[in-house]
Amino acid sequence: MTDENPFLAAARFLLREARPLERRLFAACFEGAPPDGVVDALRAYRNADGGFGHGLEPDKRCPASLPIDVEIAFQSMAIAGAHDAQLLGGACDFLAGVAVDGAVPLAFPVIEEFPRAAHWTDWTYERGVNPTAGLAGHLWALGFDHPWRAAATRFCWDAVETGTLPGEVHGLSEVMTFLAYVPERDRAEKHAPAVLERMVGSAMFQLTPKPGEYGLTPLHVAPTADSPWRRLFSDGQIEAHLDQLAAAQLPDGGWPVAWEPPSEASRLEWRGIVTFQAVRTLTSYGRLVHGEGGQ
Repeated sequence: MTDENPFLAAARFLLREARPLERRLFAACFEGAPPDGVVDALRAYRNADGGFGHGLEPDKRCPASLPIDVEIAFQSMAIAGAHDAQLLGGACDFLAGVAVDGAVPLAFPVIEEFPRAAHWTDWTYERGVNPTAGLAGHLWALGFDHPWRAAATRFCWDAVETGTLPGEVHGLSEVMTFLAYVPERDRAEKHAPAVLERMVGSAMFQLTPKPGEYGLTPLHVAPTADSPWRRLFSDGQIEAHLDQLAAAQLPDGGWPVAWEPPSEASRLEWRGIVTFQAVRTLTSYGRLVHGEGGQ
């Protein structure tokens, strides 16, 4: 934990160590900067095929376009309130070109030619709700229509309503993102509790905090206080994870990562990502106050 104001310490960490994307996200969310800066930062990761690559998701240092990198781009634009029809349309065209029945994989075998974290193996080449559901959910959040979004939405509803969902926590988290933003709210509200129950029962979900151990938590499902899935957790569960998240801030102002990235550059990039995410969550829930008055 840092000895100085936690919000300001995190801001200084991002200025020192984070890549331009997270600095632009911080500026858009907390400093009143226009969201266009986030789009400008994302352009550096865009390829001629309309997709995103170049390690936008830092665990693989592959320049080729990958659906997981597209998801990071969509998520970043949604958080910042940015909207660029050219970037979104080109990325959707890329996804449509690699999809089968609307579904896309996280990655392709091209990643094997580049440094990558140990968990990026051939399982990431399988098309499924991870990342299709998250991609579709973010497009709904962005309000961007495209034929691929329609195909992906059909695929996701079929997976949810036939029960053909993975038991793996990240895939289920993607489904919760889809259900958070898809406009058929009664349908989404009907299925979300069962998907969450399956998620809570998976090996890497921490309903109660496990400090220093990798896993997803209620704050991944409800990262901000206005999340539609905040109500699926008790106040005690949310507060315990907020306590743990606040306590995890390091003396340098940033937050750590609980896995082994493929390089020191990747580790710093991830620390910028998780630090921005922590500040956004803690601020939303009232645990950090923007500026000198921080707690």
